[in-house]
Amino acid sequence: MPPTARSRYLFCQGVVEDGSRYLTDFKPYSYLDLPDNIFHEVQEGDSWDSLAGLYYKGLERACGYWWAIANFQPDGVVDPTLKLTPGSTIVVPSLRTLQTIIMGERRRRDYAAS
Repeated sequence: MPPTARSRYLFCQGVVEDGSRYLTDFKPYSYLDLPDNIFHEVQEGDSWDSLAGLYYKGLERACGYWWAIANFQPDGVVDPTLKLTPGSTIVVPSLRTLQTIIMGERRRRDYAAS
């Protein structure tokens, strides 16, 4: 089954080895210093998926975009399963950035060409 339109694995290539299908490594989208970035101070109980649900609430299954926020951090996120530290600052890409840059058609074309 191919990755869904909201999946971070949408930007992977499919390969077949010994009759089994595999995905190549996922290439995360990196931080960009954009004027519409959102700076969120982490509160007790925040998680990557709760932040995605909060900031992308108009999208279907908004919590599923947690990976876009985790990948967008200036210092990178090594393990997105770790709890967020209250008081720290998370940079959230705006809805425009998510839709037109991170999930945009140009990125798909550039990825397919690489």
